[in-house]
Amino acid sequence: MPDHSSDARFERLLRRLAGHSSRRGILARLGATIVAAPVFPLLPVSHAQSGKDRSVRGKTGFARTAQTKDDTQCDYWRYCAIDGSLCTCCGGGVHTCPPGTEPSPTSWVGTCINPDDGRAYLIAYRDCCGSSACNRCNCDNTDRATEIYRPSTNNDIIWCFGVSSMEYHCSTAVVVGTAE
Repeated sequence: MPDHSSDARFERLLRRLAGHSSRRGILARLGATIVAAPVFPLLPVSHAQSGKDRSVRGKTGFARTAQTKDDTQCDYWRYCAIDGSLCTCCGGGVHTCPPGTEPSPTSWVGTCINPDDGRAYLIAYRDCCGSSACNRCNCDNTDRATEIYRPSTNNDIIWCFGVSSMEYHCSTAVVVGTAE
């Protein structure tokens, strides 16, 4: 009577494998796997959607209500990912620091949609440092915000690195270019 136990099936499988392969072949495959496995996470991954949806339904809540006229309001289109006091209310401009402060050489980025032309723009948010906090026109817009493990797109960090004072004053929003 033939043995149909799992041990017998496993033994037949191993014998067939041993009859059709060499030790060197198995060691070569094992070596290639060991070498390739650590490299696998370094391969590029596309996080982009298949198509850009610029329709009203495809826009975020901020993008649907953004305006282009008053840069002292939190709903100004460039401020989709800003967190802090607006420099436009503190003696500076949309992209300039007020007198007595200096821009941080580091920044975080966001992608905002201009409602006038419907195009997406890459915005670099830079903190102005060296003076006490302005505390006027405080905004906390988190449109497409990411967790802290992606610091380049996180707005909860005080970015006053590389300047003479780590004291935060306000934030600017500079258009870097289109995000097409």
